[in-house]
This record gives sequence, C-alpha cells and structure tokens, in this order.
Amino acid sequence: MKTRHAIAATALTGLFATPALAANADLKAGTYDIDPSHSYAYFSVDHMGLSTLHGRIDIEKGSTLTIAENRDDSTVNVMLDPASVNTGHDLRDKHLRDNEGFFEVKKYPEMSFKSTSVSFDDDDDEAKVVGDLTLHGQTHEVTLDVEDMNCRVNPMEKTNYTCGFSAETEIDRTDYGMDAYSDLVGTEIEIDLEVEANMPIKSADSQDS
Repeated sequence: MKTRHAIAATALTGLFATPALAANADLKAGTYDIDPSHSYAYFSVDHMGLSTLHGRIDIEKGSTLTIAENRDDSTVNVMLDPASVNTGHDLRDKHLRDNEGFFEVKKYPEMSFKSTSVSFDDDDDEAKVVGDLTLHGQTHEVTLDVEDMNCRVNPMEKTNYTCGFSAETEIDRTDYGMDAYSDLVGTEIEIDLEVEANMPIKSADSQDS
C-alpha cells in the first residue's frame, strides 16, 4: 500500500510540475505599465485565533513602475480598487466593502501606494521600496520588500519587455481607522503583491542603444 501511495505521489508531482524559468534580473530603464490582468494584492489576517483569512484586492490600470538609469531614482505608483475586495464569501465581502470600520468604499474609494525611495541590491533582483500607503482616507509610510525580480522579452506578447516581482509588507489596520471587530479579527495585516509590468520592446531597445 505504501509503495502504491509513493508511486501515485510521484505521478502527481510530475503531472503538476512545470519547468522553472531561470531567474533573470536584466532590468532595463524605462516606464513599465503594470498589467492588471497579471497583478494583484492579497492580504492575510488572523480570525479569532482559529484560522487565517485570505483575500484579494485588484490593482488598477494606470499603475506604473519607472526604472531609472540611477536605480535610486526609480519610482512605483500603484492604484488599487478596495471595492474589488474578495475573500470568497459574498456576504463577508459586502461587510468589508460597506461597513464602518472596514473599507467603507463609498466614502473612501481610493487606495494607493506611491514610493518615496527605492533601493535595489547589486543584482537588481531585490529592493526595498519606501512609500506612502493611502487607505480608508489615511496615509502612512510603509516599506515594501521586493524580491524575485525577473525580466525578459515576454514569451507570449513578444512586443513587450516584461518584469515580474513579488513584494510584501505589514500594516496595523487600526492605524488607518479600520478598527471593526478588533477584539476578534486581527489588526496586523500581511499584504503581498504579485506584479507583472510591461514596456514596449522599442522602448526597451532604445535604452540599450
């Protein structure tokens, strides 16, 4: 029986495994448009000390990543849609959108992150991005830890040069006036971003000329 299970596990691993693309932080200077169809923010919060609730918020069109020749002059501008909050449960999502002490999206429809400083490591594949997070009508400074920066000619849309990366930070939601059920639902919120950003090949090529 154990042998049969081992064979099945090996077969499933082979079935679902995909070849990994080698890391490539060939970061070219220019302005990249963040792709909303391949970019999003997701969050994690403790629920009554019993489980962890996960949710997603969409990144909006118009968000940009600008990479400068002098990397320290780079900028990140991300606009998010709090009305898109999705935890997989319609009633809970409505409470999060509408109720006082949560997002209250009719009163506070805007959510954004704008960098104030960017510091890359020597290999351009990790960075610390300090900036202002605006949420629920309040703005506070946060630091995004960026990692796994990979850039290459987009293998599907060969007219674009594409960079992808992951980023993470943590906030206290009560700092933003989001204090509903703080005795039951955690106040420390882990936020993760998955981002793909595109720059036309012609623009990327001009940086090399």
